[in-house]
Amino acid sequence: MKETDREAVATAVQRVAGMLQRPDQLDKVEQYRRREARKKASVEARLKAAIQSQLDGVRTGLSQLHSALNDVTDIQRSLADVSRDWRQSINTVESLKDVKDAVVRHSQLAAAVENLKNIFSVPEIVRETQDLIEQGALLQAHRKLMDLECSRDGLMYEQYRMDSGNTRDMTLIHGYFGSTQGLSDELAKQLWMVLQRSLVTVRRDPTLLVSVVRIIEREEKIDRRILDRKKQTGFVPPGRPKNWKEKMFAILDRTVTTRIEGTQADTRESDKMWLVRHLEIIRKYVLDDLIVAKNLMVQCFPPHYEIFRNLLSMYHQALSTRMQELASEDLEANEIVSLLTWVLNTYTSAEMMGNAELAPEVDVSTLEPLLSPDVVSELLDTYMSTLTSNIIAWLRKALETDKKDWLKETEPEADQDGYYQTTLPAIVFQMFEQNLQVAAQISEDLKTKVLVLCLQQMNSFLSRYKDETQSYKEQHLRDRQHPHCYVQYVIAIINNCQTFKESIVSLKRKYLKSDAEAGVSLSQPSMDGILDAIAKEGCGSLLEEVFLDLEDVQIQAKWYLLLSGTARVKHGSTCPCCHRPGDRRADSSFWRATDASLCTLVD
Repeated sequence: MKETDREAVATAVQRVAGMLQRPDQLDKVEQYRRREARKKASVEARLKAAIQSQLDGVRTGLSQLHSALNDVTDIQRSLADVSRDWRQSINTVESLKDVKDAVVRHSQLAAAVENLKNIFSVPEIVRETQDLIEQGALLQAHRKLMDLECSRDGLMYEQYRMDSGNTRDMTLIHGYFGSTQGLSDELAKQLWMVLQRSLVTVRRDPTLLVSVVRIIEREEKIDRRILDRKKQTGFVPPGRPKNWKEKMFAILDRTVTTRIEGTQADTRESDKMWLVRHLEIIRKYVLDDLIVAKNLMVQCFPPHYEIFRNLLSMYHQALSTRMQELASEDLEANEIVSLLTWVLNTYTSAEMMGNAELAPEVDVSTLEPLLSPDVVSELLDTYMSTLTSNIIAWLRKALETDKKDWLKETEPEADQDGYYQTTLPAIVFQMFEQNLQVAAQISEDLKTKVLVLCLQQMNSFLSRYKDETQSYKEQHLRDRQHPHCYVQYVIAIINNCQTFKESIVSLKRKYLKSDAEAGVSLSQPSMDGILDAIAKEGCGSLLEEVFLDLEDVQIQAKWYLLLSGTARVKHGSTCPCCHRPGDRRADSSFWRATDASLCTLVD
C-alpha cells in the first residue's frame, strides 16, 4: 500500500507541476481543485458500483450453490430408493414371463390377423400377377407383386423380431410365398426385354418405357428402405436388395455392345470392302442411336439417371473395345488405313460425334481415344512395313511391264507435243499419289513418312531402271536388228527421265507444306544424278547407233567397190581400201587386189 501511495503522490505532484508552470496559472488553482474533486467523486462512484455488482454476483452464486447442494442430496436419496426398489422387484420381473409370452403371442396373432386376407388370397394374387405380366400390364403386375412381397416381408420380420433363431417358421413362411420370387424374376425378364429394345420402344411406345423406369424406381426406394431397416434390426427379406437400377444399366451396356458387334455383316473372304462397310454401319447406327437418346430417351428417365451421359459412355467403351478387337486382327494395308481413318478422323468429325444434333451434350475434345497411342503406333508400323513391300512389288512389276514394251514391234506412244514416252512415269507417280492421298486422310505425320518412303524407293527403283536400260542396250548391240524400235524406245526412256524429274518436284511441292517437312526430303538421296546419268547414257546410245549406221554405210560402199570391179589395173598401184599393191585399168575407177587374198576389209 505504501508503494502505491508513493506512486499516487508522485503522479499528483507531476500533474500539479504541469498545471502550475506559469504565474498566471495560480489564479486558476481553485478551478483546478474543483475539477479534480469532480473527477475524484466520479471515480469513487464507479468504484462503488463495480464493487456492489461483484457483491451481488457473489451473493447470487452462493445462493445457487446452496440450491444445487440441496438438489444433489435429493437425487442421492431418490437413487437410493430406486436401487432398493429394483432389488426388491427382481423376483417380480421373473414372475412376469408369462405376460411377456402372452404379449409375443398377441403380436403374432395381430400380425396374422392383419395379413390374414393377403395370406388366404396369395394363390389368387399370384395367378392375377402372372396374367398381368403375360398381358404386358407391367405397372399393375408390379403393384400386386409389391403387395405379396409386403405381406411376406411383414410376417418374416415379425417372426425374426420375436424369435430370430426359429428357422422352421421362417422357412414355412418363405415356402408359402415361394412363387413370389418367381414372379419377380419373370417381371424382371419383361423389363429387361423392354430395355433391350429401348431405342425402338421409345419411338413407338414411350409410355411402356416410362412404366419400366417407374417400376425400377419403386424397387430402388424399397431397397433403400430395407437397407435402412437392416442397420437398425439386422433383418433383410429374401431377394433384397434387388438392385434393378444397376442391372438396368448392365442390360443397356450389353445391348450397346451387342449392337456394335452385330453390325459386321461380311467377311474378308466374301467382300474385300468388309471393314469399310462395317465401320460405316457402326457410324450410322451410333449416330442415330445417340440422337434418339438425346431427344427422346432423356424424357423417359429421371434426371439423376443421366441416361444420355451413361449411354454415351457405353457406346464409347463398346466402340473402343470393338476397335481394339479389329486392330488385333491380321489386317491388310488398306484395312489398316480404313480403321485408322475412322478412329482418328471420322469418329470426332461432324459425321459422327461432332454432329450438330449431339451438341452441346457431346464435346469431342473430352472424348478419350478409341485406340491407345501404342496400338495406333503398332498399326502404323505394320502399315508402313506392308506399304514398303507393296511399293517395291508395284515398282518391280511396273518396270517389268515397261521392259516388255521395249521389245514391241510398234513405236511407243507420244505425248501431246509428239515426244516419245512410255506409261512408266504415269503408273509410278499415280501409285505414289494414291498412297499419299490415303496417308493424308490419317495424319500429316504419316503423309510425310509415306512421302519419304516413296522417295527412298524411287531412288532404288531408278538404280534398277538404269541397269535395265544398260541391259537393253547390250541386248541390242548383240543383234542390232532387234528390238525393231530400239531407237524410239531409247528416246522414250530419255524423255521419261525428264518426266520423272518434273513429277518428283511436283510431288514434293504438293505434299511438303512446311519448311521443317521440306528438310526431311533434303536428307533423301538425290535422284537427279541417276536420272541425268540414264539420260546421258541414252543420248550416248543414240549417237553410237548413228555412228554404227554410218559405219555400215561406209562398209557397204567399200564392199561395192571391192566386189564389183572386173578389169586389171596397172602394176604398182595400191588398193584404195587396204593399200595393197595392185593394177588399175586406165579407163576404170575400180580396184582389185593382185594377190590371192582379199583386202583387210574383206577379211
